[in-house]
Amino acid sequence: MKKRFVVAVTGASGILYARRLLEVLTPAAEVHIIISDVAERIAQLEGVDLSGFDAVYANNEDMFAALASGSFRYDGMVVVPCSMKTLAAITAGVSDNLITRAADVCLKEGRTCLLMPREMPLSRIHLRNMLEADEAGATVMVISPAFYTKPKTIDDLVDMVVARVLDHLGVEHDLSSRWGEENA
Repeated sequence: MKKRFVVAVTGASGILYARRLLEVLTPAAEVHIIISDVAERIAQLEGVDLSGFDAVYANNEDMFAALASGSFRYDGMVVVPCSMKTLAAITAGVSDNLITRAADVCLKEGRTCLLMPREMPLSRIHLRNMLEADEAGATVMVISPAFYTKPKTIDDLVDMVVARVLDHLGVEHDLSSRWGEENA
């Protein structure tokens, strides 16, 4: 049986990371996508198209979607990029849209929940929220590519980050070399 994942895209710069994750994940798994209104606007601004994937697109305002229930089974969720507003809502248990409700379900059901902020600098509020998200069972993966892979392009940097996401989801890939491996 194919694995099933939720990918949520929120209103922060870095939509390219979501696009690349979807490019790699949709052929390998069943994917449900939720895109916030602000994320759609930022995607336009950044020139990134999030349409056309072989996936189930859910409306962020649809609180009756299957994703809103703990009885809907999936293997994990990635919020990429994760806005600080969304991180704060998830940390506080505020389920006022499908993204925050699905994350709440993911955490309460003990599933893999990856929150990927792309913000800097970080305020004490951001840091406290990240710590509380971690304590609630989420994994906070601040979007910060490594350079030991000797990237030559932006795509190389994006692939390194997406590779780490796939590792955490248990999805095989060959996007990036690993520490101690020869760089291609």
